Amino acid sequence: NHQKLFKNVLFNSAVVLPCGHSFCSPCITEALGSQQQCPLCRSAVAAGEAKCLPANLILKSLVEKAQREEQAAKVRRNTDIQHVLLTPEKAAGMCPEHEEKFKLFCLTDLQLACIICRDGEKHEGHRFKPIKEAAQSLRTDLEMFLQSVAEDINVMEQLAKAQQENLRVTGERSKQLMVQIGRQFQEMHQFLRKREDEIKNELKCQEADGVEKMKEALTTMETALCQSKDLESKAASVLKITDPEKFLRKWTEGGSTMTRESLFKSRTNTLQVVNRKLCLEQHESHLQLFMWKEMLQMITPREERLTLKSSSPQVAVSDDGRSVFSGATAQKSQADANVFGHYWEINVGNRDFWEVGIENYFLQYKEQKYAACGQNITRELEFENKPQKIGIYLNFCSNKLIFFDADNMRKIHSMSLAVMSGPVSAYISMTHRNPDYSPLTVCWF
Repeated sequence: NHQKLFKNVLFNSAVVLPCGHSFCSPCITEALGSQQQCPLCRSAVAAGEAKCLPANLILKSLVEKAQREEQAAKVRRNTDIQHVLLTPEKAAGMCPEHEEKFKLFCLTDLQLACIICRDGEKHEGHRFKPIKEAAQSLRTDLEMFLQSVAEDINVMEQLAKAQQENLRVTGERSKQLMVQIGRQFQEMHQFLRKREDEIKNELKCQEADGVEKMKEALTTMETALCQSKDLESKAASVLKITDPEKFLRKWTEGGSTMTRESLFKSRTNTLQVVNRKLCLEQHESHLQLFMWKEMLQMITPREERLTLKSSSPQVAVSDDGRSVFSGATAQKSQADANVFGHYWEINVGNRDFWEVGIENYFLQYKEQKYAACGQNITRELEFENKPQKIGIYLNFCSNKLIFFDADNMRKIHSMSLAVMSGPVSAYISMTHRNPDYSPLTVCWF
């Protein structure tokens, strides 16, 4: 009952008992119906008093005031809840600086703006669009971008795939070339090791033969020296004897039958110092040159042995087809030859003008300047020294023409060629000389 009476914080029609305690009118009426006493102090309450209990005006006033405050608090709570629920949505569409709704989009700063922002100093001179119009424009651009980027992605995937394939092919090609280069160097190493062993064996044979003969000569000399020393000692001891009979007897001891002529004949005339000079002939002074010449015979493919032919009446070609002379009346002469190999050399000597290479692609020397000439393209070149022999390498796989200083094999220049579909001709050109003592000559090894 006590909890039931006080379950509400605020009194409902508060009344006061004679003892001074206050209760809600419904609650105390119910309590006094079962017992005639105050629920708190147990003071007796007459039946007549219980039916007409006076109202507690002060408490009633306080209750009404509390109810008003509670109602106001409830309103505030509802307002706060509504504010919390509405604020994010409201803030998302409102300018935080001016508390105005966003209606514009600044194309210059790429940000939302309100009417006040547009007229402010921060956006002075900027371009604006309504939000819907700007969004539609951006949406259209993004849709076009998606189509474009999809195409770009497809192209880039194909490019990446092609690049991966090129990486694989390059790796395999590198391995093949490594094997090929290793095999060719191994062949040269084997050839050089074999020739080294052969030449060293030749030297050892010469040494062994010479040493044997010199040892024989030394043995003969040592034997003769020993005999001469014995005779010298014997002769010296015999000469000390003054008695003729004893002198002769001493000398003839041992049964010597040597005649007077053989006894006193000099033995140095029969002895001679043997001098076997070791000599490897060409391998001693020009070993590298002769080895290089020998290696040329085992190189595969060998150098291209061009045989030149005249392309005009003003060009004179030597009988062996290797040299070109300018004709008597020609201001500029040229000759050519079919190319079947990959590398050949031309001795240009000290001529003041020449052109060597293949048809439409050649190296030119003119007025003490060098130039690489292609199809309608001339590029001046600068490099050290003045080569006497020009090496020309034609790579059919990569379509490149490469020029070398053939004396030291330094690269002069490389040219990219158009795709070659037919036979290629070597090209040689020169100016007139009279008399012409310095032809252009194909080098044969």
